[in-house]
Amino acid sequence: MNQEIINLFDEYTHKPLRREEFMKRLARLTGSTAAALAVLPLLEVNYAHAATVKEEDDDLTIESITYAGDDTTMRGYLTKPKNATGKLGSVIVIHENRGLNPHIKDVARRVAKAGYLAVAVDALSPFGGTPVNEDEARGLFAKLDAQKNLNNFLKGLDYVRSRPESNGKTACVGFCWGGGLANQLAVNSPELNAAVAYYGRQADAADVPKIKAKLQLHYGGLDERVNAGIPAYEAALKAAGTQYELYVYEGANHAFNNDTAPTRYNPEAAKLAWERTLKLFKDSLS
Repeated sequence: MNQEIINLFDEYTHKPLRREEFMKRLARLTGSTAAALAVLPLLEVNYAHAATVKEEDDDLTIESITYAGDDTTMRGYLTKPKNATGKLGSVIVIHENRGLNPHIKDVARRVAKAGYLAVAVDALSPFGGTPVNEDEARGLFAKLDAQKNLNNFLKGLDYVRSRPESNGKTACVGFCWGGGLANQLAVNSPELNAAVAYYGRQADAADVPKIKAKLQLHYGGLDERVNAGIPAYEAALKAAGTQYELYVYEGANHAFNNDTAPTRYNPEAAKLAWERTLKLFKDSLS
């Protein structure tokens, strides 16, 4: 698909661009309103896509959980190996700016299938949880209090550490908006063992010396918006002596890991990035 179309959709999903204006610009790029309407389903997510790990998987236990946040009750999707014999490392899974949706629940199940206790936290819990309408969900992110939101996820790390299955070691993995939050958790949680950020906003260079966790950073080579922050971030990481791995996947777009978004999903990049993610978890959470 034309990269200009993909970039326009990225702008629509990350900036205050009204849907009407997005559709007008899409029609100009595609040549007509009819062509724009034909392209739109290829850009938007399709949760009918088969999950990598199904909810009915016999090897997993799944439950909805709550825990005390910052003046709110936080909700989450917990999954873990059903027949684990020992204590487990724990992973907080952080969603994109669409909220806790079927794709992120699938990612949590992938983490659990690899042998960990996984909790996908719903950042929109203060508003009653993620709404079904994704445009509505995206609009709610602007209403989140940044500090309270960070506190809610820090309390999520405390929650998983307190679980009887936990071995006390924790990691996080986040995507897009969640990738930025993964960087913030690394800055603000000295107990965090590892943080993995997929195409997420970088932490401020001045905050990098606070990072104690091992970092793993994944970027799509075509993601100019997010990648603009890489040089300053990497320079700060090197200056601070932070343990980090940074990978740029050439030819991959923002959201290359999301297999429910066909035009941006890059199976080769996603597979390699996930293998690297699981290796970091193995090295950090055992």
